[in-house]
Parts: sequence; C-alpha cells; structure tokens
Amino acid sequence: MAQIAEMPEGLGGEGFFATKLSSAVGLARANSLWPLPFATSCCGIEFMATMGSNYDLARFGMERLSFSPRQADLLMVMGTIAKKMGPILKQVYTQMAEPKWVLAMGACASSGGIFDSYSVLQGIDKVIPVDVYIPGCPPRPEQVIDGILKIQELVKNEPMRRRHSPEYQHLLEKYQIG
Repeated sequence: MAQIAEMPEGLGGEGFFATKLSSAVGLARANSLWPLPFATSCCGIEFMATMGSNYDLARFGMERLSFSPRQADLLMVMGTIAKKMGPILKQVYTQMAEPKWVLAMGACASSGGIFDSYSVLQGIDKVIPVDVYIPGCPPRPEQVIDGILKIQELVKNEPMRRRHSPEYQHLLEKYQIG
C-alpha cells in the first residue's frame, strides 16, 4: 500500500491516531504550498518544464500557481534580477502573508550569475531573506524538485511560533522589512 505522506510522530492504535498540533499543521503546510513564480529569464523556462507532465510538481501539492502575493506562501525567484527590480521584489515579499518562504532558483537569483555588472543585483538575499538556494545555470528540473523537497522539509519542521520569535524579528529588521 502506497503512503501519500509520512505520518508525523504520535500515538496510534486501532482506528485512532494522536499527534501534536504543530506536527499536523506542518504536514498540511508542507504538502499544500502555493508558489508565486517571479520568473525573469531562462530559469523560468526550466520551471515551466518542471511543471509539465514529465516532472509534475502537482504531486508535491503545488498544482496551483498563485500570481497574487496575498494568496501565495512560497516566492520562487528565477532568473536575473536587475537592481531596479529589487524594490519591486521586496514589495512582493512584504505583500505575502505569514508564514512565507523564499526559494532562489539559478545562479542569477542566488549570486548574480555571470552578470557581474552595475545593473544586476548580486543575489536576491541583498533585499529579502532566502530559505533555499537552487544552483545551476539554468538548474535542471530534478534540481528544482530537490529544492522544493528541501522547502517542504523546512516547512514541515518549522515551529508554529517561529515567525513571532525575536530572531525572526531581527532578521526582518536587518532587511528593513516590517
């Protein structure tokens, strides 16, 4: 019999299962992410291939792409980000509801890539916090899936109150958000 998701740690018996609320919420959040693709170049094409039938991100609970920041909880930044786009990217991030996660896909989003020029942002972590980086130029769909699995693991194990912690508030202050 195939399992859809691994059961959280808990107490089970004939006809019942008990676990911590945070484990159940983490499992639900991890398997129902709504990504907002912020694609500017070739990494966006690779993401489209990953969403296609050969790789099918829908099996990870990501079949609904959200193009509204207020309805998304995963910001996927793909491609070259110009410095002029930095404030817009930050605005999109701040419009997202908590909890939210960020995935930087490709060399350009992670570090500026081969474009070491005055107009290219040398990594989106200069303007918003990043949870997972996917290397490559452009990354293969298998790498994108690996990055999604890392985000899911992070979401599943994140404490429900982490977003209210002093450490998280300090992180937001560092990026002048909030």
